[in-house]
Amino acid sequence: MAASVKIIECPRDAMQGMERFIPTERKIDYINALLRVGFHTIDFGSFVSPKAIPQMADTAQVLRGLETGNTSTGLLAIVANIRGAEDASAHSAIRFLGFPLSISETFQKRNTNKSIAMAMEELRAIKEICVKANQKLVVYISMGFGNPYGDPYETATVVDYVGRLGEMGADVISLADTVGVATETEVETLFNAVSQTFTDLEIGVHLHSRPDTAHAKIAAAWRGGCRRFDGALRGFGGCPMAGDQLVGNIATETLVDFFTSQGVDTGIEQGELDRAMAIAASIFE
Repeated sequence: MAASVKIIECPRDAMQGMERFIPTERKIDYINALLRVGFHTIDFGSFVSPKAIPQMADTAQVLRGLETGNTSTGLLAIVANIRGAEDASAHSAIRFLGFPLSISETFQKRNTNKSIAMAMEELRAIKEICVKANQKLVVYISMGFGNPYGDPYETATVVDYVGRLGEMGADVISLADTVGVATETEVETLFNAVSQTFTDLEIGVHLHSRPDTAHAKIAAAWRGGCRRFDGALRGFGGCPMAGDQLVGNIATETLVDFFTSQGVDTGIEQGELDRAMAIAASIFE
């Protein structure tokens, strides 16, 4: 049987930093097109303060317009606190709640206005909300490959947090290179460490990269044992809360090209991907 990979499409990550508000109907049309492509999951929106991320203020309205009846693709919404998790848990169409946990104290405060210790406490409560709503918890370890703030970082720290999150009951843990600082060697080293230590956990990667290093980073994560990859069509995206020069997401089409060339089953319908790419070009022009 051919190897397979889970590809997660992140239109929310691509949209959230745009200054021009994307009309709700255009978001609905775009995400409905993505639902026909064959992605494992779509990170489609967030239940966070509209003052912090104005572009995502219409997430609940977008959700009502999505055609989820004829797709196996799951919907993921980002939350940053208990209130957001409670709001998201009220929508049965949402399968996953995603929470950004930074191992950089500076970035955790910038991103969610709380300390790492406070965020860990909130995560325990959010996990309980997920259990009650029959939703799964995806935790993103932000700044998982280093940070630009001079905060302490080492591979052992990431391994420690993966273990703590696994004990807490996180269903998926995704290692995020939030500002695109990781090298190919660092990606492979970290994934070798976590995949060998935690054989029973689903651990993915959310890479940001410039196009010239994207293939090498994807290959490094794959060699290290990663089987779950986030991307955004045409490589748009970046975290507006980082406040630094943004490096875009790994382009989804780059992921598909890489895995197709390796004979890995992506589950992607190429014709539907091409149609979604055309819509993306008009939204992110």
